[in-house]
Amino acid sequence: MEDNQITLVNLERGSDNPAFSSQGEERLHKESDDPCGESKEERGREGKGRFSSYWRKALHPASKAKRFCKAHAKAMQKVVLGLLCIAYLCYFAAACWLNFQRALALVVMTALVVFFMCWSLFRKHCGAKILQLLRPCRKCFQKSWPWLKWMLCVVLLGGLTTWLVLDTSRNPEQLVSFAGLCFLVLFLFACSKHHGAVSWRAVVWGLGLEFLLGLFILRTTPGIQTFQWLGDQIQFFLSYTTAGSSFVFGNTLIEEIFAFQTLPIIVFFSCVMSVLYYLGVMQWLILKISWVLQVSMGTTATETLSVAGNIFVGQTESPLLIRPYLADMTNSEIHAVMTGGFSTIAGSVMGAYISFGIDAASLIAASVMAAPCALAMSKLVYPEVEESKFKGKENIRLSCGEERNILEAASNGAAASVGLVANIAVNLIAFLAALEFINAALRWFGEMVDIEGLSFQERAESITTFALCGFANFSSIGIMLGGLTSMVPQRKGDFASLVLRALLTGICVSMLNACLAGLLYVPTEVSDCVTFLSTTNFSSTSYATYTCCKQLFASSMLGENGTLSFTAPWAGVEESVPCLIQCCGHYNHTTCAG
Repeated sequence: MEDNQITLVNLERGSDNPAFSSQGEERLHKESDDPCGESKEERGREGKGRFSSYWRKALHPASKAKRFCKAHAKAMQKVVLGLLCIAYLCYFAAACWLNFQRALALVVMTALVVFFMCWSLFRKHCGAKILQLLRPCRKCFQKSWPWLKWMLCVVLLGGLTTWLVLDTSRNPEQLVSFAGLCFLVLFLFACSKHHGAVSWRAVVWGLGLEFLLGLFILRTTPGIQTFQWLGDQIQFFLSYTTAGSSFVFGNTLIEEIFAFQTLPIIVFFSCVMSVLYYLGVMQWLILKISWVLQVSMGTTATETLSVAGNIFVGQTESPLLIRPYLADMTNSEIHAVMTGGFSTIAGSVMGAYISFGIDAASLIAASVMAAPCALAMSKLVYPEVEESKFKGKENIRLSCGEERNILEAASNGAAASVGLVANIAVNLIAFLAALEFINAALRWFGEMVDIEGLSFQERAESITTFALCGFANFSSIGIMLGGLTSMVPQRKGDFASLVLRALLTGICVSMLNACLAGLLYVPTEVSDCVTFLSTTNFSSTSYATYTCCKQLFASSMLGENGTLSFTAPWAGVEESVPCLIQCCGHYNHTTCAG
């Protein structure tokens, strides 16, 4: 009977196993005590044995292919990846050859991806060797750093003073913003928990990074064009919301009613952000930004990651990135996490603000500039006096969502935005009504001294955009405490003791952002408003849009019979009426009422 035993070796052979062959079936039939009674059962087994044998023979090539794929999985993965890279290079070359201007966005994205890939490979294979070669220079630099530090401070202070004198000589009102910035920094230092423990490296570097970002974004042509391009792309991307909202609500409602036109954008943006987190795109981007902040400011990895995450997500979502480490973080680190949440806005809210007509470039700039400022001011108000467990620790793992697939991530992201949509709707009703009352009061007071059109839509619009780009309000206290306490219930007391100080810091960070915007922002005058308004898409407002609309309002006249006419330079221009309708959608004027 030993020859009839089923073994793993015989099982792989299939028909070689006597228990699955006709000869084996015959021997088993002869050895049975009652061959007549079991003949049908044995014939059935013989049929099944033949079917199993044929099935195994048919699947044998597939099994061999499966084993081959498992044995050469890495090599095949590299081959497939290489083929995809070749295909993309061909596509990239064709796009650039056909129309380089049209493919400029593709060129920028490709260059960024290639740079970070090369940087990662360089660090992996050559990083240790380069550090070894630079060790003598590093030692020499460390010896000279005490006097080099003071020399550098003197040079930077002298350069900043010279720049301020030359720059503000043309626009003296910028000095008001600079005075406000200095006052806020001194005020926060006066409110510091431990004055003697303040890390001035973090404070100076944070403010310096914010200033350089603001200078690049608001003053340089590449910075203005880059962020304007980013704003236009986001607006174009958000326009896809129309496909979903028009199907659900119909074209009439989304064209005429604000709630059905704008609020669905929040749902769409929240869905997209959730998918990007599931794919790991946002984690990668946050890691790159946090590395820059951590290296320059000397902050710990956990607090830096959370503040960097606040550029893209809200005050409850960002701490989820460092959820496993919250229980062991110091009070200073927790304060930085809270301040970052109060100082910035979530991506979904940014999408909503853009849909309201706020300049997308200014919103993106304000959100990016707020991150280093929030980290700096947090360390000014609540400096580190404890020994952090994460000091110098680089390999902090980012937590991902709990979704099992991309569809679940999209669905959860959309569902999570429902409460935010309702909250924005009720606040809009209240705050827009209050803003209209304030504008009416300002116009009334201005007319008393022959100042026409006094309102919050002058130069102050860009400054206000920076000031309001945050969650620093009393209702956010409950959101912050509720979110953090649900993650780490045992530290509820610490959270409650820090939240008010963090709220104050967050308010000052938003105002510091506004002061810096007021210091750096210089409105550009439009030479030809007819061409400007005729070519703009009116999807967002700007100072240039306001000044040109103001000119158009002044050029429009209503006759006694209700006819509308225009004076120079709008006289005889075909786009006069369409531009007037668009301007009335953003600004109030007596012509619009008529």
